[in-house]
Amino acid sequence: MEFNYTIIYSKRKTATISVERDREIIVRVPEGLSKKKINEIVLSKEKWLIEKLNHNQKYNPHPSNKEFVSGETLIYLGRNYQLQVVQKPIQNVVFDRRFIISKDNQVNANRLFKDWYKSRASEKITPITKKYAKHLGVKYKEIKISEMKYRWGSCTPEGNLLFNWRIIKAPTYVVEYVVVHELAHLIEHNHSEDFWNIVSIQLPNFDKAKEWLKQNGEILEIDF
Repeated sequence: MEFNYTIIYSKRKTATISVERDREIIVRVPEGLSKKKINEIVLSKEKWLIEKLNHNQKYNPHPSNKEFVSGETLIYLGRNYQLQVVQKPIQNVVFDRRFIISKDNQVNANRLFKDWYKSRASEKITPITKKYAKHLGVKYKEIKISEMKYRWGSCTPEGNLLFNWRIIKAPTYVVEYVVVHELAHLIEHNHSEDFWNIVSIQLPNFDKAKEWLKQNGEILEIDF
């Protein structure tokens, strides 16, 4: 069987294959490895790839947009909070045990909430990243809150950390797991046993966070 896949070369010793939630196959390999050898590695994982590609979590979600009316709920840090639309003029989103926006801004609510979530993601993720980077003894260049589809975080070869703003909808312990996961890639570039040992030392119950994402990832992927 033939597979379409993206090859990423880097300074590494082993090759790894991953399947993203949009069914894209990513093959990370050492610099200089021939295309023929890469294809042999991919074909050797044929059965595993077919299983992953057919998994019900691998799909392109269809967002269902909210109307942004009073009584609707939006998820933030694992909890649902009601939205209240008020008559008085409010420039942005107000959060005080519930979300509040002005009726005049209902038409702009999607943009306002996305900006609010991105801002909160930066506020929450930055100190968490600094904390665990210190614990792990690693350094990163920059934290970026991005518009990412099908991924919660990413670590670039240059040492930049990218995080999907939607992850801030998840409970704090899940956010911590995503942060530690990406920081651990600054030490181990693959998902080897050593990699998961690094994660487990920082977060002994990381499996709980992985399971939460497995069960609720679809909800997070919808904008609002």
